Amino acid sequence: MKSKIVICIFLLSITIASLGCSSQSDGSQESSQLNDTKNEIAGDLKDIEGTWMGNLTAPGGLELRIVFNISTNSDGSINASMDSPDQGVSGIPVESVSYKDGNLNLGVKSIKGSFEGIYKENNKTIEGEWKQAGSAFPLVLERVEKVPEMHREQDPVKPYPYTEEEVVYENKEAGVKLAGTLTLPQSEGPFPAVILITGSGQQNRNEEIAGHRPFLVLSDYLTRQGIAVLRVDDRGIGGSTGNFSQATTEDFAGDVLTGVEYLKNRKEIDPGRIGLIGHSEGGLIAPMVAVKSPDVAFIVLMAGQGITGEEISYLQSDLIYRAEGVDNETIAHNEALLRRMYSVVKEEQNNTAAEEKLREILKAEMANTSEQKIESSDHSEAVIDAQVTALTSPWMRFFLTYDPRPTLMKVKCPVLAINGEKDLQVPPEENLKAIDEALKAGGNKDYTVKELPGLNHLFQTAKTGFPSEYSKIEETISPAALEIIGNWISEHTQ
Repeated sequence: MKSKIVICIFLLSITIASLGCSSQSDGSQESSQLNDTKNEIAGDLKDIEGTWMGNLTAPGGLELRIVFNISTNSDGSINASMDSPDQGVSGIPVESVSYKDGNLNLGVKSIKGSFEGIYKENNKTIEGEWKQAGSAFPLVLERVEKVPEMHREQDPVKPYPYTEEEVVYENKEAGVKLAGTLTLPQSEGPFPAVILITGSGQQNRNEEIAGHRPFLVLSDYLTRQGIAVLRVDDRGIGGSTGNFSQATTEDFAGDVLTGVEYLKNRKEIDPGRIGLIGHSEGGLIAPMVAVKSPDVAFIVLMAGQGITGEEISYLQSDLIYRAEGVDNETIAHNEALLRRMYSVVKEEQNNTAAEEKLREILKAEMANTSEQKIESSDHSEAVIDAQVTALTSPWMRFFLTYDPRPTLMKVKCPVLAINGEKDLQVPPEENLKAIDEALKAGGNKDYTVKELPGLNHLFQTAKTGFPSEYSKIEETISPAALEIIGNWISEHTQ
């Protein structure tokens, strides 16, 4: 049996952007000139000079383009940088380059990543692996004259018919500064307003993923409808400060509460008509904030969670593996592995003891998996370390056990909950049912629950809903989904 040993969580970003690179990069991050770092060249530099691009398939099937830019100076020194265009990240320094006998090694220390490949003279490609945080992914690079631009027709083009303002405010309790963009209609205020809340994983204010900027599109649509919109960088990314890796969903709820207070003090905003729109994990956060603050007038849950993270993880794993064509035996084995590891996380509160038990489970799993036996012991240890770190993080401990239903029962403001029919990350049937039942049980008098046909987790019109489709679909958000959200908010802010 070949177990994948993958912890399947509905993260909306891959680690390239979340391990220290700002996806708000504007090119100010200079490429690395390799004079005093590792720089071993024994081969024709013309082989590796230029722009190289390949497609990386991450866990869950999400595909991302990876680009390396390699050039030489007149003194023989080398400039190298890395881009992740589908995440809006560019100019990541490549701190070390080694090219010897056709073997290329690129070290990207800032995100704990590296590429090792072999130059193939016959087809002028570099075939190898991208390694990061203990995982390895096949990556074939091809030389390109220019990185093709993704055509995203829904992305708004300046000048906008509304006002756009960069803002910064502080969550004093957490000691975190939050940076974002506030868009204001040009008509006469005060306006109704919404705060957009990103999904899991470290996201920037546009919630960039797979070449899409869904929060930019949503913000543009709503502002044109007369609704002010605040979208904000998560802790530790873009213009925001703070340690994202040590924060939980509850901590992020505190950041949103601070945003509500900020909007209340803006003269352009009607303090009685401030709402929240949360996507994925943001749909978990919005009800928390609504219960804590009477100033929240309404909430919209886009692919919001109605059951525990542990329950979602099993459902998500099953759906995505089946979409990949994985056999039933392997799916059952992977679920059993997840259950063993989650039991440790839930029952062992001491991190040192939990880490030791998890390592034992993962080492035994690798020893029984022929696919893993061929890998070096160093790499196996790195894989284990990455999995253990993820499992014992404060976020994961909270995510697995938090049940949103008791909080949803306390939400008294109007609620719109929508999911895409083809969502494989937050399955609509189980989650919408749980949300509906909780709101009904709590006596909420004004809520709407809808499953939107043909849409995926990002609310794109999709064929399968598989994450690998995200970047291939031109549409960022279905116009039907935008209209439902816009009309519902308008009805509740008249």
